[in-house]
Amino acid sequence: MSDRQSIVSDPEVIRVRAMETLFERLESLCEGAIAIDRAGRVVYVNEKYLASLGLDHASEAIGRPIEEVIPNSLMRRVAETGEPILLDIMELGGEQLVVTRMPIEDENKNVIGAIGFVLYDRIDGLKPLIARMAQLESDLRVAKRQLSQPRTARFTIGDYVGETEGIARAKELARRAARQSVTVLLTGETGTGKELLAQAIHNASARADKPFVSVNVAAIPDTLIESEFFGAAPGAYTGADRKGRDGKFRIADGGTLFLDEIGEMPLQLQVKLLRVLQEREIEPLGSEKVSKVDIRVIAATNIDLQKRVNEGAFRADLYYRLNVLSIALPPLRNCIDDLPEICARLLDDIILSGNYLSARITPSGLAALARYDWPGNVRELRNILERALILSDSGRLTGDDFARILPFGAEVKAVATTTPEAGVVPYSQAEARFEKQTLEHALQATNGQISEAARMLRISRATFYKKLAKLGLTPSGSPPV
Repeated sequence: MSDRQSIVSDPEVIRVRAMETLFERLESLCEGAIAIDRAGRVVYVNEKYLASLGLDHASEAIGRPIEEVIPNSLMRRVAETGEPILLDIMELGGEQLVVTRMPIEDENKNVIGAIGFVLYDRIDGLKPLIARMAQLESDLRVAKRQLSQPRTARFTIGDYVGETEGIARAKELARRAARQSVTVLLTGETGTGKELLAQAIHNASARADKPFVSVNVAAIPDTLIESEFFGAAPGAYTGADRKGRDGKFRIADGGTLFLDEIGEMPLQLQVKLLRVLQEREIEPLGSEKVSKVDIRVIAATNIDLQKRVNEGAFRADLYYRLNVLSIALPPLRNCIDDLPEICARLLDDIILSGNYLSARITPSGLAALARYDWPGNVRELRNILERALILSDSGRLTGDDFARILPFGAEVKAVATTTPEAGVVPYSQAEARFEKQTLEHALQATNGQISEAARMLRISRATFYKKLAKLGLTPSGSPPV
């Protein structure tokens, strides 16, 4: 064996050379390097680093305390504790430097100093990491706020799932509303997510650290509704708290008050609500003292408020005051293209809130859901998904699973057949035959791949599922057995 082969196969030689190579490579690739002894005195600085430190020669730094060369340096901490700081951003001369600091040990593993490398003199390359860290910090602040406050909003605009035109428009308006403190009116059918979007607006606004108070106007008895909203002075009425009580406006002070089913508010209370919106002040029941409040009101309704105004059941001036920015939430039946994403989000939520290990909706399951009209919207969809998951033994939700629990009338309707006269068939039957053949050919051409078949036909995947269900086809292209 040659001397060269002997040297290369010696593990200790390779280890020592690896350390030397690592240092040489780091020093050549980095933008600067500096080392200190156990006492915090500079023992080494490379030529690259001198300009950044405002030095002409390394001798100007050698022997000086590290803090005299780099103000607020953390190198001494590393030398004293032996704990590395693997990635940090350091301010030096008005610039942000990405640095790493590691302890230096002797052969007995005793810390004898520390060395630092400037990995980058620009942080552009770390922007994705920095953005991720900022998001994690933001999420942590939200979580801490929710734990410390009994009245908090937990949803964000990202929780309002979907990209179809109606949903995208609602999200854009919600973002605009969050930048201002204007009154917002959310309209839409029951179950479309009005409170979710109200919470999202609050969390995206400057009021996010303040309370979010939700009130269902229709659920409060008429005899208590005034005290619930405006509070009551001590002894204001029989049975009232001797200490008095704060109303919802006072509790929400600084934050957001969400008034659900605003169309059910009695006329006599509408006058007081209008005054609060105009004057930003409240007068508790049984009190002559007026106090200021700072709140944003978000109202919601599933009825036509303009119609209520025309009928004299809702004040026109209050309607105009509430309707500064109106956001219409579309019904689920108009957002079928978003059904896969909405179902995925709802299943995640159901799994987290229950003892379910996993869940998945098959193509036939999505097809069954896509053909239903969803009068209860997303709220009804969540109910159906949870019920199907409870009844499922595998967590794999198929069309048959949903067929058993969807309301009557949601089952697939077979294409009507008629007897042609003189070889002529009705137009609707001929159209159905053509559509069925087109879908079958697309599935055969793509070996049953739904996404690819939908792309070939230039229709959305959800629309493809809906057509399959309407025609009684399975994703394989064959009628169900």
